[in-house]
Amino acid sequence: MEKIAAYLEEVKKIAIAGHVNPDGDCIGSCMGMYLYLTENYPELDVDVFLEEPKEVFSFLKDFDKIRTGHEENASYDLMILLDISSRDRVGVVGDLIDSAGKVLCLDHHRTNEGAYTWFYNDPEASSTAEVVYRFLDPEKISEKCAEALYMGIAHDTGIFQYQNCSPETMCVAAELMKKGIPHSWIIDRTYYQKTYEENQILGRALIESFLFFGGKVIVSVVRERTMKFFGVTPKDMDGIVSQLRNTIGVEVAVFLYETDWLEYKVSMRSKDYVDVSRVAAVFGGGGHARAAGCTIQGMHRDVINAIAKELDLQFREHDEAVKRQEKNDEEDG
Repeated sequence: MEKIAAYLEEVKKIAIAGHVNPDGDCIGSCMGMYLYLTENYPELDVDVFLEEPKEVFSFLKDFDKIRTGHEENASYDLMILLDISSRDRVGVVGDLIDSAGKVLCLDHHRTNEGAYTWFYNDPEASSTAEVVYRFLDPEKISEKCAEALYMGIAHDTGIFQYQNCSPETMCVAAELMKKGIPHSWIIDRTYYQKTYEENQILGRALIESFLFFGGKVIVSVVRERTMKFFGVTPKDMDGIVSQLRNTIGVEVAVFLYETDWLEYKVSMRSKDYVDVSRVAAVFGGGGHARAAGCTIQGMHRDVINAIAKELDLQFREHDEAVKRQEKNDEEDG
């Protein structure tokens, strides 16, 4: 695999961008790439664009350099897109893609079918931060760059507990830890610590959640008026669906919050066998087998019913597969 240096020939101006409503992996990937380029290639003019990230990530070096908008006639020799599952998910600089000289996209969403100058997508990778690491020279990764990449990996693996966490993931994390990063502090500050308002909305979501499909699915809905009452924004919804997923007996967690009139952002997580990316794809979304999302228009009851229909198909498939396996085991016995 060629390192990032191979993509910098005849390049002077670079834009780095992540997806809308950036999460820990997106922010870590973008800031890791930004720090690596600015520290090792000072002759380059590099900008990093993200929708305004949460203050909890402000410990990252050059956090104040993040740009949340661009000049009207801005143009770049190279645009590096990170953690973007589809072109319409590009935040801030999506309208500049066509004018960029070249575009490099690094990702790990299997639903990504983007067409760019260079496209590297590894659905088996734990995170885009892990993918970014492979493109960098390990000897040139600073402690501050390592902090960003480690944070990205930690967030997308649920602190190294999800199925997407492989032996290679652990090896990469170990190499980053060798840079002397405060790894425990990073996890505690950015993953576990919550504001008072975040804890309140989490509590509300848990209290009003409900089970169906015999307890295999848990759902919670937060309306816009509730968000206003508690003084929270979409950025404060991180972690709620994962907490729902921790419920004993649950295979799938579905969390909806209202983003506009009759419009809901849907986040889904599964444990063992349901591929929630299949569900998300039906509604124009995407993601991973165990973590995916989409946006759906309609009354929240209709949205839930539509999702339930898709989940029912997979539950039936799973039940039939189990019966076939049991039959085969009996015949072999």
